[in-house]
Amino acid sequence: MERMFKIVEKSKIWFSISLIIIIIGMATWLFKGLNLGIDFKGGTVVTIKIGKEFDVVELRKSLEKYDPQIDVREIEGYEVTIRSNKITTEQVNQIFNDVKTKYGLKDDALRSIDTIGPSIGKELRRSAIISTLLATLGILIYTSFRFELWSGLAAIIALVHDLLVTISVYTILQIPVNSSFIAAMLTILGYSINDTIVVFDRIRENRKLGKYHDFETLADASITQTLARSINTVLTTLFTITAIYIFGVPSIKEFALPLIIGIISGAYSSIFIASPLWVIFEKRQGQKV
Repeated sequence: MERMFKIVEKSKIWFSISLIIIIIGMATWLFKGLNLGIDFKGGTVVTIKIGKEFDVVELRKSLEKYDPQIDVREIEGYEVTIRSNKITTEQVNQIFNDVKTKYGLKDDALRSIDTIGPSIGKELRRSAIISTLLATLGILIYTSFRFELWSGLAAIIALVHDLLVTISVYTILQIPVNSSFIAAMLTILGYSINDTIVVFDRIRENRKLGKYHDFETLADASITQTLARSINTVLTTLFTITAIYIFGVPSIKEFALPLIIGIISGAYSSIFIASPLWVIFEKRQGQKV
């Protein structure tokens, strides 16, 4: 007898888990808001040439007295960028003096002081929203053409679920949101839909065979048959991204963290959200297997 996991019949449980996370995240967003970084909120970027190897973590800790969330990044040529949306002009001079004293630098080590205005942040937010909407629309058209409208709709809801879960985690933990977060969100869209398409492909193949005579069994069988592939793909990707997050530089970590959250959420939504939704849509339309 074919082994089959009963996924669809417990769909209320899966939906409830997601709703709890999203509701907590949205409530936190309402009261605390997103912790927008300098790319969105505006602020000051100071570039200093150290000229030799230095410890970024140690430098960041020494500058946290000016801003607990100060962003310190090493760039090529033994240079460092110090970013904050809270420091004043006077504090910029103090920061440079601290770094200059710490590493024995001269006055010409200060490469630049740039100010990012709030208007640039608004334009970036607008571009991010438009990019996400266009990506979502393209995915809806593709999945509807390749499968059917209800498959496309279920896939889009699963994608929105992944984005909301990722945003909720960032909001609850108050993790700073910068431009790399947007790049990661668009990557999550592409990765998550790939998992969902694998399941829907198997549903379409099994439907043609006529072996299963109700939507719940058809979906459960298809999920079970693709489960090993989905888990293996997610785990191998997570191992790599997690290693990058642990050992990477801060700029890479900003990109890796939302990817980790999104990949886990995408694997969950492909199995526990998209397929049960497809069953609900098909049954409400009075379709037959």
